Amino acid sequence: MTDASDRQPILEVRGVTKTFPGVIANEDIDLTLHKGEIHCLLGENGAGKSTLVNVIFGLYKPDKGSIHLRGEVMEQKGVRHAIAEGIGMVHQHFQLIPVFTVAENVILGDEITRGPLLDLREARRRIREIGDRYGLVVDPDVKVGDLSVGEQQRVELVKALFREAEILILDEPTAVLTPGEVDEFFGVVRSLVDQGKSIIFITHKLREVLAVADRITVLRGGRVAGSADPSTATQQSLANLMVGRDVVFRVEKTKAQPGDTVLRVHAMSVEDDRGVQTVNDFSVDVRSREIFGIAGVEGNGQRELVEAIVGMRRKVGGKVEILGHDATKMNPRKITDLGTSHIPENRNKHGLVSTYTVADNLVLNRYHRQPFSRRGIRNPAAIAAEAEQLVERFDVRTPGIDVPVGTLSGGNQQKVIVAREIGGEVPLLVVSQPTRGLDVGSIEFIHKQIIDRRDKGAAVLLVSAELDEILSLSDRIGVIYRGSLVGVFDAEDVTREQLGFLMATGHAPDAEEVAS
Repeated sequence: MTDASDRQPILEVRGVTKTFPGVIANEDIDLTLHKGEIHCLLGENGAGKSTLVNVIFGLYKPDKGSIHLRGEVMEQKGVRHAIAEGIGMVHQHFQLIPVFTVAENVILGDEITRGPLLDLREARRRIREIGDRYGLVVDPDVKVGDLSVGEQQRVELVKALFREAEILILDEPTAVLTPGEVDEFFGVVRSLVDQGKSIIFITHKLREVLAVADRITVLRGGRVAGSADPSTATQQSLANLMVGRDVVFRVEKTKAQPGDTVLRVHAMSVEDDRGVQTVNDFSVDVRSREIFGIAGVEGNGQRELVEAIVGMRRKVGGKVEILGHDATKMNPRKITDLGTSHIPENRNKHGLVSTYTVADNLVLNRYHRQPFSRRGIRNPAAIAAEAEQLVERFDVRTPGIDVPVGTLSGGNQQKVIVAREIGGEVPLLVVSQPTRGLDVGSIEFIHKQIIDRRDKGAAVLLVSAELDEILSLSDRIGVIYRGSLVGVFDAEDVTREQLGFLMATGHAPDAEEVAS
């Protein structure tokens, strides 16, 4: 990339302000993007990043300020106009229809026709051409619902390029990708930039920012807090700029003092939605006052394992005990009533009801109990009091407890789930991807809360695709590979490299492999 100062910006944001009832989302923001660069946008959850790119993409109209494209003021005529001007966006939550093919998804809203009929043959040809040119190969005839998450993201990029986007906005593009898919994705991004595309890249992952960015802008509280040069910035300096204080990356914790077994999984086998057995003869014990972390590349049975433990998925073999009770055939409510809290992997599908208020979501697992209801009648005052306390304690950025939870940023939606599930004292905490999509300050806070639950006697089963998170929090670590537990270690006795090798191969390295 040539020096950005030598070139005319392809996109300029000048003095943009955007407000919502009770919230200033963006205030007097300036931002420039040059042709052929990756400009990373960092900030805490609720800092205004998504609002800003939604203004650029035409989803929102700014209250003040303007967008300049190729030196000219861009009219604010909505998304179709932005797309016609060469701006494409890949949203954090994909905008795809699972039962449609790749080709049908790509042309939806921009259909190619031959006479009165869709010209799917031409669509397929162009999709293959885009795939070959940018390294985004995907079968145009396969149904999107049959693709992996990484492949679905590829389809979203193809959609934007199909519409001849010159500027790509990528909102948390690596949040749901495996480590291997992230590396592949970065290769695609560099290919796009090498061929003249310009990219605004939103992420919370500081290591990725330093690996991929040409320039960095940090938002805090809806304003520009500063900028950084990735060649001189560090994770610590970026985190401090994001949060406005020093951030501790590795949680300080005392040595575990494990007690009695709280969760016992014995020889459990589970099938996925296709009827394929993805958990095989899995056994593990988790004791009070310890965190047992499960490390593994995503797609090795972690989701099915967790869903079977908490009663969301039927087991095809084996047994689950919680506090000595046989929970093998219990439904989720009965397992919750035993004293289990669960932070699910998919917050939108299994963690929240997006149209319900923040307050109602904060008691979703307890609304039927006192003091939140009595003889089947809700107690709104008790629900509101609990919500106000949890919102303040967990720093949920919301205009109020009565707004729909679906209107919050993704990170603040995750905070609502964490507040609900960790806010009380329970004997068993099952945690799956607890900090996905969260900023460094929120991650630090939630890690401390998980440690606090452990220290107050809870048994914690932690499943995370983030190896740093597993190593930072866990007292013992198990590695899952193709649905089987292939190794268990004391966290202080295993290295990142050993875990990574076991995650990738299913076996520990021998002497020759270590030497190589």
